[in-house]
Amino acid sequence: MPKQSEDIMELESGVFNALAHPLRLKILEKLRDGPCCVCKIIPYVGAEQSNVSHHLTILKNAGIVRCQKKGLEVWYEVIDQRIFEMIDMLRECIIGNLKKKTELLKEMARR
Repeated sequence: MPKQSEDIMELESGVFNALAHPLRLKILEKLRDGPCCVCKIIPYVGAEQSNVSHHLTILKNAGIVRCQKKGLEVWYEVIDQRIFEMIDMLRECIIGNLKKKTELLKEMARR
């Protein structure tokens, strides 16, 4: 495999790892509507400030979000909105798989 492909796969893996936590997905759902102050993210996700900051740092290091200080507030925004398309497609795949499994279980129960 070419070195370039391996490098890209490493970057892709970093993004998937950053998305692999329910709290980070919840943070992204809050940011789906646009830039948001950390002070609004905290009550939305229902976690402690230090925990939210930790997860925002992971998203930032993965290149998914960026932050900007506005006075005493820190605002975060998603860098590339296509991340939501990817999350939505994944959700559709999961729902499709769950529907198939549900049908299979119903069929097995009828036997």
